[in-house]
Amino acid sequence: MAYDEYLADRIRQVFKDHNTSFAEKKMMGGLCFMVDEKMCCGIHYDKNKATDLLMARIGPDASEEALKREGCHPMDFTGRPMNGYVFVTPDGFDQEEDLIYWIESCLRFNPLAQASKKRKK
Repeated sequence: MAYDEYLADRIRQVFKDHNTSFAEKKMMGGLCFMVDEKMCCGIHYDKNKATDLLMARIGPDASEEALKREGCHPMDFTGRPMNGYVFVTPDGFDQEEDLIYWIESCLRFNPLAQASKKRKK
């Protein structure tokens, strides 16, 4: 199953409302939003839970506090959580103000984030 297009449209609108330039990349069965050529946030379809998750790159300093919010849990693909990234279930982003909170958290961290190294073709 593909990611939720409605959620993608909501995220696009938050970026537009914040006058933020972004690019989109389809990856890992989902959609990733790039800001300044760095992964900012994304949508991941969790087959085990049969739901879309918001992937938020908020940085390690914000992660501890964020994990206290409804629907937030560590981003874990391999049994080892990724530092500075969280997944948010729909309970944590269904309300517009909650989605805005997560996108703004990602945008606050983005200037501090390291861009991934470009691969040679």
